[in-house]
Amino acid sequence: MKAIVATFMLAAAGTASAQAVVGQTAPSFTATDVAGKTVSSSQFKGKYVVLEWFNPSCPFVQKHYNSGNMPAVQKYAVDKGVVWLSVHTTYESTSEEAAALGNWMKSHKATPSSVLVDAKGTMGKTYGAKATPHMYVIDPSGKLVYAGAIDSKPTANPADIKTATNYVVQALDESLAGKAVSKPVTQAYGCSVKYSWTGLW
Repeated sequence: MKAIVATFMLAAAGTASAQAVVGQTAPSFTATDVAGKTVSSSQFKGKYVVLEWFNPSCPFVQKHYNSGNMPAVQKYAVDKGVVWLSVHTTYESTSEEAAALGNWMKSHKATPSSVLVDAKGTMGKTYGAKATPHMYVIDPSGKLVYAGAIDSKPTANPADIKTATNYVVQALDESLAGKAVSKPVTQAYGCSVKYSWTGLW
């Protein structure tokens, strides 16, 4: 199991080729949600935005959804007026796949503002998303204030959630209180984001 975790973490390493840089303006994006509606970053000017890369088949994602942790964090954020966008990067996109993603979210009582299908990986490559989950927090000025892991325990064990520091909650709470984010960059852990071989990075 340790070897498997190491492989996943290795796949999540580094964002050297990414355009998204913490402390700078977050890249703009446009994607389609699971209902076929176009969603653009320009719609969320003046709001906090959380981007969450996810993949239902990933054990690290399942850790946070099956336990109810990710849905709880989503609700916590959305209740504070934060826009939460769950992003599934794929090199193929069909209406059936989109519907399945939406149904999976509903079955886990998830409450993101929208579930986006990042066809061809355009959004993922722009942000340098390497892992599921990979998290980003954008402040109302459009600046990227956090990028990295959901929490401080890089395992697929749900029991570790209770003793973990949730970096996304920490970043939101500090930023909403007018403070600088104390840990703006962390190492994302999880399964590798699935990009097509053509034009990969």
